Amino acid sequence: MNHAPVVLVTGALSGIGRATALAFARDKARVVLAGRKVEVGEKLAEELRATGIEAEFIQADVRYEEQVEALIERTLARFGQLDIAVNAAGVEGESGPLTEQTPERYAAVFDANVLGTLLAMKHELRVMTAQQRGSIVNVSSTMGLRGAAGMSLYSASKHAVEGLTKSAALEAAASGVRVNAVAPGPIDTEMLTRLTGSSERKAAMLSGVPLKRAGTPEEIAEAIVFVGSGKASYMTGEILRVNGGRTA
Repeated sequence: MNHAPVVLVTGALSGIGRATALAFARDKARVVLAGRKVEVGEKLAEELRATGIEAEFIQADVRYEEQVEALIERTLARFGQLDIAVNAAGVEGESGPLTEQTPERYAAVFDANVLGTLLAMKHELRVMTAQQRGSIVNVSSTMGLRGAAGMSLYSASKHAVEGLTKSAALEAAASGVRVNAVAPGPIDTEMLTRLTGSSERKAAMLSGVPLKRAGTPEEIAEAIVFVGSGKASYMTGEILRVNGGRTA
Protein backbone atom coordinates (compact mmCIF):
# COMPACT_ATOMS: atom_id res chain seq x y z
CA MET A 1 0.00 0.00 0.00
CA ASN A 2 1.38 3.39 -1.02
CA HIS A 3 1.26 5.86 1.86
CA ALA A 4 2.82 8.71 -0.12
CA PRO A 5 0.55 11.78 -0.10
CA VAL A 6 -1.41 12.65 -3.22
CA VAL A 7 -0.69 16.26 -4.19
CA LEU A 8 -2.62 18.25 -6.80
CA VAL A 9 -0.96 21.36 -8.25
CA THR A 10 -2.90 23.74 -10.52
CA GLY A 11 -0.85 26.05 -12.71
CA ALA A 12 1.77 23.32 -12.54
CA LEU A 13 3.42 23.87 -15.91
CA SER A 14 5.47 27.01 -15.25
CA GLY A 15 6.95 29.27 -12.60
CA ILE A 16 6.04 28.64 -8.97
CA GLY A 17 3.56 25.88 -9.82
CA ARG A 18 6.16 23.87 -11.70
CA ALA A 19 8.78 24.34 -8.97
CA THR A 20 6.21 23.21 -6.40
CA ALA A 21 5.35 20.05 -8.32
CA LEU A 22 9.06 19.23 -8.57
CA ALA A 23 9.58 19.91 -4.84
CA PHE A 24 6.77 17.56 -3.82
CA ALA A 25 8.13 14.96 -6.25
CA ARG A 26 11.52 15.17 -4.54
CA ASP A 27 9.69 14.29 -1.32
CA LYS A 28 8.29 11.20 -3.09
CA ALA A 29 4.69 12.44 -3.18
CA ARG A 30 2.28 11.24 -5.86
CA VAL A 31 1.69 14.31 -8.00
CA VAL A 32 -1.21 15.40 -10.20
CA LEU A 33 -0.25 18.22 -12.57
CA ALA A 34 -3.06 20.45 -13.81
CA GLY A 35 -2.70 23.00 -16.58
CA ARG A 36 -3.89 23.98 -20.03
CA LYS A 37 -1.01 22.92 -22.32
CA VAL A 38 -1.21 19.20 -23.02
CA GLU A 39 2.23 18.77 -24.59
CA VAL A 40 4.01 20.64 -21.78
CA GLY A 41 2.03 18.80 -19.11
CA GLU A 42 2.65 15.35 -20.52
CA LYS A 43 6.36 16.08 -20.84
CA LEU A 44 6.59 17.20 -17.20
CA ALA A 45 4.67 14.14 -16.03
CA GLU A 46 7.09 11.92 -17.96
CA GLU A 47 10.05 13.69 -16.35
CA LEU A 48 8.61 13.06 -12.89
CA ARG A 49 7.81 9.42 -13.60
CA ALA A 50 11.38 8.95 -14.79
CA THR A 51 12.51 9.76 -11.23
CA GLY A 52 10.42 6.86 -9.91
CA ILE A 53 7.38 8.71 -8.59
CA GLU A 54 3.75 8.43 -9.66
CA ALA A 55 2.68 11.47 -11.67
CA GLU A 56 -0.30 12.29 -13.87
CA PHE A 57 -1.08 15.28 -16.07
CA ILE A 58 -4.74 16.29 -16.31
CA GLN A 59 -5.68 19.12 -18.63
CA ALA A 60 -7.87 21.67 -16.87
CA ASP A 61 -8.64 25.37 -17.04
CA VAL A 62 -9.63 26.48 -13.52
CA ARG A 63 -11.94 29.19 -14.89
CA TYR A 64 -14.48 26.53 -15.87
CA GLU A 65 -16.26 24.57 -13.15
CA GLU A 66 -16.92 21.48 -15.24
CA GLN A 67 -13.18 21.18 -15.92
CA VAL A 68 -12.30 21.65 -12.24
CA GLU A 69 -14.88 19.06 -11.20
CA ALA A 70 -13.53 16.61 -13.80
CA LEU A 71 -9.98 17.27 -12.56
CA ILE A 72 -10.89 16.31 -9.00
CA GLU A 73 -12.91 13.27 -10.11
CA ARG A 74 -10.05 12.01 -12.29
CA THR A 75 -7.59 12.55 -9.43
CA LEU A 76 -9.80 10.44 -7.15
CA ALA A 77 -10.28 7.79 -9.83
CA ARG A 78 -6.50 7.52 -10.25
CA PHE A 79 -5.36 7.72 -6.62
CA GLY A 80 -8.45 7.33 -4.42
CA GLN A 81 -7.60 10.32 -2.22
CA LEU A 82 -6.45 13.93 -2.20
CA ASP A 83 -4.14 14.98 0.61
CA ILE A 84 -2.67 18.32 -0.47
CA ALA A 85 -3.86 20.81 -3.09
CA VAL A 86 -1.81 23.77 -4.27
CA ASN A 87 -3.75 26.37 -6.23
CA ALA A 88 -1.04 28.17 -8.18
CA ALA A 89 -2.88 28.94 -11.42
CA GLY A 90 -3.07 32.68 -12.07
CA VAL A 91 -2.34 35.57 -14.41
CA GLU A 92 -0.94 39.07 -13.98
CA GLY A 93 -3.31 40.79 -16.40
CA GLU A 94 -2.58 44.06 -18.21
CA SER A 95 -0.94 46.70 -16.05
CA GLY A 96 -1.87 50.35 -16.38
CA PRO A 97 -3.73 53.15 -14.60
CA LEU A 98 -7.02 52.24 -12.95
CA THR A 99 -8.74 54.82 -15.14
CA GLU A 100 -7.84 52.72 -18.21
CA GLN A 101 -9.13 49.40 -16.89
CA THR A 102 -12.16 47.77 -18.49
CA PRO A 103 -14.71 45.10 -17.55
CA GLU A 104 -12.95 42.78 -19.99
CA ARG A 105 -9.57 43.23 -18.32
CA TYR A 106 -11.22 42.78 -14.92
CA ALA A 107 -12.83 39.52 -16.01
CA ALA A 108 -9.57 38.20 -17.47
CA VAL A 109 -7.76 38.66 -14.13
CA PHE A 110 -10.55 37.79 -11.72
CA ASP A 111 -11.77 34.73 -13.61
CA ALA A 112 -8.31 33.16 -13.44
CA ASN A 113 -7.09 34.37 -10.04
CA VAL A 114 -10.26 34.55 -7.95
CA LEU A 115 -12.92 32.41 -9.61
CA GLY A 116 -10.28 29.79 -10.40
CA THR A 117 -9.19 29.64 -6.76
CA LEU A 118 -12.80 29.56 -5.56
CA LEU A 119 -13.78 26.72 -7.90
CA ALA A 120 -10.65 24.73 -7.10
CA MET A 121 -11.24 25.03 -3.36
CA LYS A 122 -14.95 24.22 -3.74
CA HIS A 123 -14.20 20.81 -5.24
CA GLU A 124 -11.02 20.12 -3.25
CA LEU A 125 -12.88 20.81 -0.01
CA ARG A 126 -15.75 18.57 -1.06
CA VAL A 127 -13.28 15.67 -1.07
CA MET A 128 -11.16 16.70 1.90
CA THR A 129 -14.04 17.40 4.29
CA ALA A 130 -15.44 13.95 3.47
CA GLN A 131 -12.01 12.45 4.21
CA GLN A 132 -11.81 14.53 7.43
CA ARG A 133 -8.26 15.54 6.49
CA GLY A 134 -6.33 17.52 3.92
CA SER A 135 -4.42 20.71 3.32
CA ILE A 136 -4.94 23.45 0.74
CA VAL A 137 -2.32 26.07 -0.12
CA ASN A 138 -3.30 29.01 -2.29
CA VAL A 139 -0.75 31.27 -3.95
CA SER A 140 -1.20 34.96 -3.20
CA SER A 141 1.34 37.78 -3.57
CA THR A 142 2.82 40.74 -1.75
CA MET A 143 0.07 42.54 -3.70
CA GLY A 144 -2.47 40.67 -1.58
CA LEU A 145 -1.46 42.95 1.28
CA ARG A 146 -0.39 46.12 -0.49
CA GLY A 147 -1.47 48.19 -3.44
CA ALA A 148 0.71 49.10 -6.40
CA ALA A 149 0.32 51.89 -8.92
CA GLY A 150 -0.58 50.41 -12.28
CA MET A 151 -1.48 47.02 -10.82
CA SER A 152 -4.96 47.63 -9.39
CA LEU A 153 -6.61 44.54 -10.86
CA TYR A 154 -3.83 42.13 -9.92
CA SER A 155 -3.62 43.60 -6.42
CA ALA A 156 -7.39 43.43 -5.94
CA SER A 157 -7.48 39.83 -7.15
CA LYS A 158 -4.83 38.75 -4.67
CA HIS A 159 -6.59 40.59 -1.83
CA ALA A 160 -9.61 38.49 -2.80
CA VAL A 161 -7.58 35.27 -2.73
CA GLU A 162 -6.49 36.02 0.83
CA GLY A 163 -10.09 36.66 1.89
CA LEU A 164 -11.21 33.39 0.31
CA THR A 165 -8.36 31.57 2.05
CA LYS A 166 -9.29 32.82 5.52
CA SER A 167 -13.01 32.19 5.05
CA ALA A 168 -12.45 28.67 3.70
CA ALA A 169 -10.11 27.92 6.60
CA LEU A 170 -12.82 28.81 9.11
CA GLU A 171 -15.39 26.69 7.29
CA ALA A 172 -13.10 23.66 6.96
CA ALA A 173 -11.47 23.69 10.39
CA ALA A 174 -14.08 21.49 12.08
CA SER A 175 -13.36 18.78 9.48
CA GLY A 176 -9.65 18.79 10.26
CA VAL A 177 -8.82 20.39 6.90
CA ARG A 178 -6.33 23.26 6.79
CA VAL A 179 -6.40 26.16 4.29
CA ASN A 180 -3.51 28.61 4.04
CA ALA A 181 -1.76 30.76 1.46
CA VAL A 182 1.82 31.56 0.57
CA ALA A 183 2.38 35.12 -0.64
CA PRO A 184 5.59 35.57 -2.65
CA GLY A 185 7.36 38.84 -3.26
CA PRO A 186 9.13 39.43 -6.60
CA ILE A 187 10.13 36.01 -7.94
CA ASP A 188 12.41 35.40 -10.90
CA THR A 189 9.78 34.07 -13.32
CA GLU A 190 8.46 34.95 -16.76
CA MET A 191 5.52 36.63 -15.02
CA LEU A 192 7.86 39.07 -13.23
CA THR A 193 9.52 39.90 -16.55
CA ARG A 194 6.13 40.59 -18.13
CA LEU A 195 4.94 42.59 -15.12
CA THR A 196 7.94 44.91 -15.00
CA GLY A 197 8.23 45.24 -18.76
CA SER A 198 11.93 46.25 -18.80
CA SER A 199 15.19 45.41 -17.07
CA GLU A 200 15.27 48.93 -15.62
CA ARG A 201 11.83 48.58 -14.04
CA LYS A 202 12.73 45.14 -12.74
CA ALA A 203 15.90 46.53 -11.14
CA ALA A 204 13.91 49.36 -9.59
CA MET A 205 11.44 46.88 -8.08
CA LEU A 206 14.21 44.69 -6.68
CA SER A 207 15.98 47.69 -5.16
CA GLY A 208 12.98 47.95 -2.82
CA VAL A 209 13.56 44.42 -1.49
CA PRO A 210 15.71 44.41 1.67
CA LEU A 211 17.52 41.25 0.50
CA LYS A 212 18.25 43.12 -2.79
CA ARG A 213 17.27 40.29 -5.11
CA ALA A 214 14.36 38.40 -6.55
CA GLY A 215 13.37 35.14 -4.95
CA THR A 216 13.51 31.89 -6.88
CA PRO A 217 10.52 29.67 -7.67
CA GLU A 218 12.28 26.94 -5.70
CA GLU A 219 12.36 29.10 -2.55
CA ILE A 220 8.61 29.63 -2.77
CA ALA A 221 8.05 25.94 -3.51
CA GLU A 222 9.86 24.97 -0.30
CA ALA A 223 7.57 27.30 1.69
CA ILE A 224 4.50 25.77 0.00
CA VAL A 225 5.69 22.23 0.77
CA PHE A 226 6.13 23.18 4.43
CA VAL A 227 2.71 24.84 4.74
CA GLY A 228 1.03 21.93 2.98
CA SER A 229 2.74 19.30 5.12
CA GLY A 230 2.08 17.98 8.60
CA LYS A 231 4.98 20.09 9.85
CA ALA A 232 2.51 23.02 9.76
CA SER A 233 -0.31 21.04 11.36
CA TYR A 234 -1.46 23.84 13.72
CA MET A 235 -1.51 26.47 10.99
CA THR A 236 -4.72 27.41 9.19
CA GLY A 237 -6.20 30.62 7.84
CA GLU A 238 -2.72 32.13 7.61
CA ILE A 239 -0.84 33.93 4.87
CA LEU A 240 2.87 33.09 4.89
CA ARG A 241 4.72 36.02 3.32
CA VAL A 242 7.97 35.06 1.60
CA ASN A 243 9.28 38.28 0.08
CA GLY A 244 12.86 39.07 1.10
CA GLY A 245 11.68 41.46 3.79
CA ARG A 246 9.56 43.59 1.48
CA THR A 247 6.63 43.94 3.89
CA ALA A 248 8.77 44.32 7.03
